[in-house]
Amino acid sequence: MRCAEERDAMSLAALMSEAISRRLASWPVPYTPVMALDRISGVRMAAAERRSLPLIVERRADGAVMGWISISRAPGAPETGLITYWLGEGFHGHGYMREAAPAAMREAFALMDIQRLRAAVQGDNAPSLAVVRLLGMAPMGEGRIWCPARGRDEPCLWFELPREQALLGQTAGAEVTP
Repeated sequence: MRCAEERDAMSLAALMSEAISRRLASWPVPYTPVMALDRISGVRMAAAERRSLPLIVERRADGAVMGWISISRAPGAPETGLITYWLGEGFHGHGYMREAAPAAMREAFALMDIQRLRAAVQGDNAPSLAVVRLLGMAPMGEGRIWCPARGRDEPCLWFELPREQALLGQTAGAEVTP
């Protein structure tokens, strides 16, 4: 994993399919390289202010961009980080997110001084539910989330991991090289 850069825009746009977009709140289709450049620019500015951790998930073997993990401070609750994550369809089922998500979580707690990490997951999204379980996140209950990609509120399940629990090593994870 590494911080998102302008050079990633074409790859991110190419990976964003209808199947991926329907699981994400703010990645519409079609997703263009210009849209990706705008996102990268914005999150890099936020990262410089320690409000965001925008990460590209890339394959070690060949550097192929596989997906995205972002942890951003929640609006109105700067002590809370919100994690979003996705992989392009061709990279599903290989354990990449199992390795990347715990490393991203550790980096967010180390760099952003957040007190908790939260995730909003669609109730029928089994792979995403597996990621929150892997991270050791506890269910908070049902809720709703604004999805600008579709212009509507949508139901979701909320999960949370307090900093203390993460720092005590109660979450799973693998080492990731920078």
